[in-house]
Amino acid sequence: MDQADPRRQRQEQRVRERASRGDQHAPPLLADNRGGHPEKVRRMSPWCRPILADRVITMMTTERRRRYAALLTGLTLASLTWPAPAAAREPLWRDCAGRDLPADMRCATIEVPVDWAEAGGPRITLDLVRLPATEPARRIGSVLGVPGGPGASGVEDLKRAAAGLADLRRRFDLVAYDPRTSVWLDRLPPACLEPATTLSEPVSRTDYRALTEAMAAGFAACREADTTGLFATMDSLSVAKDMDAIRRALGEERLSFMANSYGGAPAVAYARLFPRRIRAMYLDGTANHVDGWLTQTLRTLPVMEETLTRFAAWCAATPACALHGQDVKAVWRELTEGADRTPIRVTSPHFGEGELTGWHLRSFGFTADPGPGNARWSAFADAIAKAVRGDGSGFADAALGNARAWATPGALAMTCGDGRGYTGYAQLEEFRRQARQASPNFGGAAFDALGCTGWPLRVANPPRPLPTRELPPLLGAGSMWGDYVWTESLIRKVPGSVTVGYDGPGHALYLWGKKCPIRYATTYLTDLRLPPPGTVCPAE
Repeated sequence: MDQADPRRQRQEQRVRERASRGDQHAPPLLADNRGGHPEKVRRMSPWCRPILADRVITMMTTERRRRYAALLTGLTLASLTWPAPAAAREPLWRDCAGRDLPADMRCATIEVPVDWAEAGGPRITLDLVRLPATEPARRIGSVLGVPGGPGASGVEDLKRAAAGLADLRRRFDLVAYDPRTSVWLDRLPPACLEPATTLSEPVSRTDYRALTEAMAAGFAACREADTTGLFATMDSLSVAKDMDAIRRALGEERLSFMANSYGGAPAVAYARLFPRRIRAMYLDGTANHVDGWLTQTLRTLPVMEETLTRFAAWCAATPACALHGQDVKAVWRELTEGADRTPIRVTSPHFGEGELTGWHLRSFGFTADPGPGNARWSAFADAIAKAVRGDGSGFADAALGNARAWATPGALAMTCGDGRGYTGYAQLEEFRRQARQASPNFGGAAFDALGCTGWPLRVANPPRPLPTRELPPLLGAGSMWGDYVWTESLIRKVPGSVTVGYDGPGHALYLWGKKCPIRYATTYLTDLRLPPPGTVCPAE
C-alpha cells in the first residue's frame, strides 16, 4: 500500500483507532473472536455478525499485519513463485524462536497452487506450525486446526489455544496454518480496501439495481488491481484442497480436524471432497454451508429474539438500566421503525457523517453478550435512550463502520465464492418476508448477502449436500445463546453425530479455553467416543 497517500493514511488511522477503542455498547467492526484480540472481540454478538471477522479490521490495518509478518522471520507468507508441481513432501520443521510463539512450537511452509485448476501455474506459500505430541510413544497422529474469519490466522489460533489443549496434545501433534485468505490480506491492493458503497437495505428494485452496480464496480476495480491471482480462488473448495495438501505433506492417511467459525465452510468442503480422509472432525460455532447462508440467518433470528427478551428482563430488574420501567421491546421497535421512516443523522469520528435507518440498528446495533457486570447491556440501553431523543451517536461507529466494511470488495472476495449473495431482488424480497415473520425486532435484509451483490464470478462453492454415508460421526459445540443453531443443524446431518450445547454467550469456545467443551472434544478426538445427545455444558 502506498504510504505516501494521505487519504489512505487517514483511512487506516481511523480504522486503527476504531479497532483499539475500549469497551462500547455495540459490536466492534466485524469482530469474530479471531486473532487473539479479546479487547476487540469480547463485546461482539458473534452469531449476528456472521463471520467476516476482525479480518476486515486486520485487512485494513496493514501495520499489524506487517508486524506479525516480521515476527515470522524467514517465512514469506505471500511469496509468489512459478515452480513445476511437485509431489507433497514432509515440511522442513524449524525452530520458531524469536517469533513470539511458544518455545516448543515448530514452523514450516508449504507451497500450493494459486489455482488448483492450473497446478503448474503460480504458487503461494502458506505458513504451518506444529506443537509435537508430548507423549510420542502413544502418538495417534495430527489434528489440523481450521481457522475462521475468513482470513484468520491459524498460527495465532494455536498460539492462543495451546494451553487449553494440553490434554489433547498428549496423543496428537497439533498443527495449524495460515490459509490463502491470510496470504490475500498481506497482498491486498488499495483498490480492494475502498468500500464500494455504504450498505443500506434496498426497498425497491431500483435500489437493488443501484447496489448491484456499485458492488460490481468495486469488485471489478479490486480484481483488476490484484497481482496475486487470488481474487478468484479464495472459495472454500480451494482452501479444502490446500488442507489436503497439508495432510499429504504430514504423511497422514487420515487426519483429524478442529474447525471454528467460518472454518466450518472449508471443513464442509473438505468433507465433500475427501470424506474418507477424515478420521474425526470437531466443529465449534461453525456455519452450516450445506443449507446455505440465508437459511442460517433465518435460524439465528429467533435466538436473537430470545436474547432481546433476556436483555429486557435484565433491564426490568435493574434500576440502573436507562430503560428501566419501560417496555423495552416496544421502545426498540418504535425506535427502529421510526428510523426507517426518518433516518437519524449521525457523525462518527472514524467514519464521518451518515444516516442510521432502522435496518442499520437492527443489523449492527444489538449485542448478545452482556459483558462483565452487564456493562455492554447497560451501554446498549444508554444508546437506545439517547437515540429515542434523536441522538444516535451511541450507534454511529458500529453501524457506519459495518455498513462500509461489509461493502469492501477485498473482504467480500474471501466469501462470495461460497455462495453468500442473493440471486436477485425476488429472493431478497422473499427472504425479507420470512425474516420479518421470524423476528419482528431484527428481521430485514441480510447484510452479508447484500455485500455479495454484484459478485462477478461463477459461485465456485455453492451450498450442497454432504456424502453423509462416507463420513465418520462428527462432534459439534456451540453457544445456546447464539451459534449452537448453526452447528447443530449441520452436525445432525451426519448419522451418529452429537452437538454439545454451551449455556452462555460465546463463540469458538475452544479458543477461549472453555474447559467443558474442550474436555468433550479431547475425548472424541482421542478415543472417537461421543457424549450423549443433549449434553450441555454450564457457562464458565
